[in-house]
Amino acid sequence: EVCEANTAITMKSGSLPVFATPSMVALMEEAACKVLQGGLEAGETTVGTKMDVSHDAASGLGAKIKAFARVDEVDGKMTTLLVWAQDEAGIVGRGSHERATVKGDRLVAKAKERMFGGRSCPQ
Repeated sequence: EVCEANTAITMKSGSLPVFATPSMVALMEEAACKVLQGGLEAGETTVGTKMDVSHDAASGLGAKIKAFARVDEVDGKMTTLLVWAQDEAGIVGRGSHERATVKGDRLVAKAKERMFGGRSCPQ
């Protein structure tokens, strides 16, 4: 539901009390994760690598937003999904989203190595 917390004003992506594009993108990513979750092996997860969407209609406070995703193409560890969001009046945004299937622990270790060169994270 569109509330103060997910408006463009609060998200700092605009100056109006309407559903923010970053909030829409987050819902689309969540929908994509749910679609892919059942096909993962132990220790695997997916990470977003690309999002190409349009935000086509404004949704005001109180609107109920739902996001959906459907697998469009699989190429090895890369999956392209069609994503869309809608409120009670219809489609508010649509596009494509790419996710990579990775081993979660390896990705976290690589991120730490990249930032801290193997040293402990600062406290």
